[in-house]
Amino acid sequence: MTLPDLDVSRETLARLQVFADLVEKWTQKINLVSKASVSDLWSRHILDSAQIFDLAPPCRSWVDLGSGGGFPAIVIAIIATEKRPDITVTLVESDQRKCAFLRSALREMSLSGTVISERIEDLAPLQAEVLSARALADLTTLLSFAEHHLAAKGTCIFPKGENWRKEHDAAQQQWSYSCEAITSNTNPAAAVLKIEDIKRV
Repeated sequence: MTLPDLDVSRETLARLQVFADLVEKWTQKINLVSKASVSDLWSRHILDSAQIFDLAPPCRSWVDLGSGGGFPAIVIAIIATEKRPDITVTLVESDQRKCAFLRSALREMSLSGTVISERIEDLAPLQAEVLSARALADLTTLLSFAEHHLAAKGTCIFPKGENWRKEHDAAQQQWSYSCEAITSNTNPAAAVLKIEDIKRV
């Protein structure tokens, strides 16, 4: 398999493929990803998640909200094993069946990670140095989660679709923050938002 835009070892590539196979297998039973996107797991989900890793600053505590099918959290944990083994990944997911999948995936690939099966709003502050969320909620809502769970000088990494500018404009009605919009590697109309210094207006 040749994936020139993914700078990882063969071992990491093999692990990512194992994860892709697990997602495909479990999606037959529970809705991890849409059936339509299963045939395009690499570009739609794995590469889209992998690009987030290199955009994050060095950290020890990475929290992913609404981890669902493991994107980006499991992909982050796989790449971190090779590139930043000191990172602790915490996966927050309220759906018990998806939590079972996440725990199974971590166990089968011998990855370090903690799955928390509670609602984001009910958790005590997690003090994340890096906070990620993919396909979870609009930016205004994500920033309210970040206010609660992000460490004082932490960074949010939020991949967003083609409507990211509208979400950004709406969020600025309630929030002040610094935002770097990085063009997505998998969709030139989409962006990954790197956000810091979050304050309520």
